[in-house]
Amino acid sequence: MKARNANGMVKEKAATASVVEDVIEQKLADITTLLHSSNGGKCRLHENILAMVERSLFKIALQRSNNAKGAAAAYLGINRNTFQKKMVKLGMDNSQE
Repeated sequence: MKARNANGMVKEKAATASVVEDVIEQKLADITTLLHSSNGGKCRLHENILAMVERSLFKIALQRSNNAKGAAAAYLGINRNTFQKKMVKLGMDNSQE
């Protein structure tokens, strides 16, 4: 195992983040092509994509935490109450129905 100093770890994390951003950008380019409305009406592309991404993150967090909301919130680095409110806003909270 190679020893790394803090500077090396920071550079590695930055490189990984750059690769991830490139992948996300490529995928978003395809998604925006599919979703963009060219009918002259008000486009809600930004709002729709953010909601889709957030719902996906919440689903992943819930799966990885065995549906424990507190653990899922911690996984995402947000407060449990914020997690719960966003679930309701995103239409993901079955207990509210």
